[in-house]
Amino acid sequence: MLSEKYGHAFDKPLGEIARKIPLSPNSLSIIGFIITLFACCILSFDLLTGGLLILVGALFDVLDGVVARINNKITRFGAFLDSVLDRYSDAFILLAIAYNLGNVKNTTGVILCLGTLLGSFLISYSRARAEGIGEECKHGIMERPERLILISLGAISGFMLPVLWVLVVLTNITVIQRIYYVWNATNNEIR
Repeated sequence: MLSEKYGHAFDKPLGEIARKIPLSPNSLSIIGFIITLFACCILSFDLLTGGLLILVGALFDVLDGVVARINNKITRFGAFLDSVLDRYSDAFILLAIAYNLGNVKNTTGVILCLGTLLGSFLISYSRARAEGIGEECKHGIMERPERLILISLGAISGFMLPVLWVLVVLTNITVIQRIYYVWNATNNEIR
């Protein structure tokens, strides 16, 4: 939703900065991933600080795309690398939160983290499979930017459990929305 609406909204305001960054977009992707890994280490025992660090990692995730577009350095490998690192980040973030909640014997929170992780991966997988059959599938209410914002807000505010309930429901609704979209787009095929 946010990606579709504001996908390149940062290109203009960050354009001058992006032109001056001496690093490649892939380097920025890797730096953002390393920051996210560090955030996950912190998340496992300190949700507030970890939540703030997730936002820093997300900033690099935005910046890598801006640098690629502004400096005309868009590559297929860069898109692939960014996507793979995003999946790793998603997994580590949710597993770190599950570990944190498991340490305080919050079994419900652990299960919600795993359900959100499943939904998050199926959102990406359903898009990849749709593209594999020639359909572009960016539909749904809970894409990665929304998930990162909610996770960060939940961690920072201390309302992680309610946020996880929202995430587990909305990530899986997004998968259903994508299934429906692809079914609808391919419904005219002879069976």
